[in-house]
Amino acid sequence: MAGIRGKDTRPEITVRRVAHRMGLRFRLHRKDLPGRPDLVFVRHRVVVFVHGCFWHHHKGCKYAHIPKSRVAFWKEKFAQNTARDDRNAKALHDLGWRVLTIWECETRKDEDIRRLLTRLVNDAPSSLAGTRLDS
Repeated sequence: MAGIRGKDTRPEITVRRVAHRMGLRFRLHRKDLPGRPDLVFVRHRVVVFVHGCFWHHHKGCKYAHIPKSRVAFWKEKFAQNTARDDRNAKALHDLGWRVLTIWECETRKDEDIRRLLTRLVNDAPSSLAGTRLDS
C-alpha cells in the first residue's frame, strides 16, 4: 500500500485539466482545510474530492470490490475510510464550504466531469452542501 499515491492521481489530474479548460481556477490540497481537499474553488466556496472507487468504496460501483483474502481487514479499512470521508465533509460543511465528491468511475469521460463542474458552479450554494454525488 505504500506505493498508492494520495495526490496527483490520474483521475485527479483529469478533473483538474477539465476544470482549467472551463476557466475555473482553484487551489490544490489546502492543508488548512479538513481532509485536504483535492481541489479548492475559493471564489465559489466549494471543495472537490476525487475519490478512488476501490479505496473509498463507492457503493454500487464495479470497481469497489472487496478482495478475497483478509476480508475482515478490508471491510474494516473501507469502513474507516468512508467514516473519515463523512467526518471531513461534515467539518467542511460546518465551516461553510460546499463539498463535491467526484468518483474515479465518473472521470472516464471529460463530458461527465464538465457536467458535474458546471452544476457545481451554477447551482445555488445550498444544493450541493455536504453532498456526495454518487452516480
